[in-house]
Amino acid sequence: MTSDAIGNVQSIDTGCAVIRVNNESVLNEIQVNQIVKIRSTKTGEEIVGLISKIARRAISEKIDTDSDEIDVIEDILKVNLIGTLYARVGTRRNIFKRTLNTIPSINADCFLLKGDELAAFMDIISSGSLNPLRLGCYTIAENAVANIDGNKFFQRHAVIVGGTGSGKSWTVAKILEAASQLVSVNCIIFDLHGEYTPLTGLCNTKCLKVAGPASTPSDPNAIFLPYWLLSYDEMSALLLDRSDANAPNQARILFDLILKYKKEQLLKENKPEIIADLTVETPVPYDIKNVLGELEIEDTRMVPSSGSKGEKQGPLNGKLTRFIQRLKSKLSDKRLNFLFNKDAVLLKYDWMSAWTKQLLDFGAGKFGLKIIDFSEVPSDILPLMTGLISRIIFTIQQWMDDGKRQPIALFCDEAHLYIPANTQDSIDDRGLKNFERIAKEGRKYGISLVVISQRPADVSKTVLSQCGNFIAMRLTNPDDQNVIKRLFPDSLGDFSEMLPILDVGEGLMVGDACLLPSRIIISPPSITPNSATVDFWDEWGKTKNERGIDEAIEALRKQHK
Repeated sequence: MTSDAIGNVQSIDTGCAVIRVNNESVLNEIQVNQIVKIRSTKTGEEIVGLISKIARRAISEKIDTDSDEIDVIEDILKVNLIGTLYARVGTRRNIFKRTLNTIPSINADCFLLKGDELAAFMDIISSGSLNPLRLGCYTIAENAVANIDGNKFFQRHAVIVGGTGSGKSWTVAKILEAASQLVSVNCIIFDLHGEYTPLTGLCNTKCLKVAGPASTPSDPNAIFLPYWLLSYDEMSALLLDRSDANAPNQARILFDLILKYKKEQLLKENKPEIIADLTVETPVPYDIKNVLGELEIEDTRMVPSSGSKGEKQGPLNGKLTRFIQRLKSKLSDKRLNFLFNKDAVLLKYDWMSAWTKQLLDFGAGKFGLKIIDFSEVPSDILPLMTGLISRIIFTIQQWMDDGKRQPIALFCDEAHLYIPANTQDSIDDRGLKNFERIAKEGRKYGISLVVISQRPADVSKTVLSQCGNFIAMRLTNPDDQNVIKRLFPDSLGDFSEMLPILDVGEGLMVGDACLLPSRIIISPPSITPNSATVDFWDEWGKTKNERGIDEAIEALRKQHK
């Protein structure tokens, strides 16, 4: 340590040290969240900590037994201990680890890292990432590159949060830009507003769009989500009204009819080996028109009565009427073209294999980074559709041989809209359960979640609690701040107090992927998403002769631009 000590350890516990500052003049150089090193009791080791508090206090002291007490001013620092810097580990020199083998002794010297010494230490932090994912630079040492470990970032799931205009979308674009350079990248981005469409300019990247009212299955960039992909519970949530007194009867016949027509399809395909193990959840095509037709028959069925009284109403007569009306309404809703399109190609047995490859294929000649545009999906069933894609990806990964399984990351933009903290109905609940399962079990099957939101307080606590990495940008809402504060480790103390004062493009990086919890400046991506903040005052000051109102109305009527 070449610099002079700024003070000595006054008190210590397992995660925190109080430093008495010896020279008042050095206080001008000290700021909260600066890095300090403290002498360890072991040779070749130094304890590293973050300053979390700077205080001046007065203590009463007697010069001798006959004198009055006088106030003595004492300057102290509270330091959260976060790791150890080793002079040598094996053949490697200057290695930092997030572990504390020892704690400092009382009166141990404390040194402030600054200048070249700080830059050298931050270089140690960056070079310690074995699989570097470069994000930008450190706020306290802008000459040092800020890297995180790409493996660890995705292995434990990640959270990227920040208020509107904080630079959140830029951060996501920066990560995707780095990932697109990898030859076998495998990522899916749930893009709710089409803002990541410009990223198709990156290599290995393709934009898909959930089919709109005018889309057809022949469109190579359109994603269809036919109803037969839905699980029985998801189908029930979509079609049944649980408040209906006849809902149990409706659920029972829906179950029976789905199973019946799936079996008929397998008989046509000559798949006896699948029929033997067929369940209502087996992803096999069936024609919803056949289900509707049989529901209508049962709703009006008359059966012979005993004696000579003629006929009487069947057991389901009149009990399916509202169910049939809801189903017909869904089938005729042009907005649900992606779900109930009548094209025969969507009912082919091999269609699911081609569809899944569209989502999961990677490597040479393929597009490993897939952006799925959900902008035309009605908001009331958005959680069901995002949950459907996630569930199928999870199931495919689960059933795939270990040696053939390729890890995949799901980037969930605007996650608060479909991974909510509180569900409003069964549709929200079914979608949420799929994401919660991935958060809990996805790691073992090579699935990573990257949860992206401007309102972390509205995101499922279960999902957030399973995430081990956080990039937190500026948050001004107290509820959102409190959520992130609770997720940060206790050893970081007041590190999260910086959330409301971060600059645009700045973030707090905490978690397994970074050796040191850091405040970083995100480098701008080469291709920016369509999320730039509009300059209202500048735009209002320009003379504009063109109007897009008529075109917008026609696009609204056609339901596509």
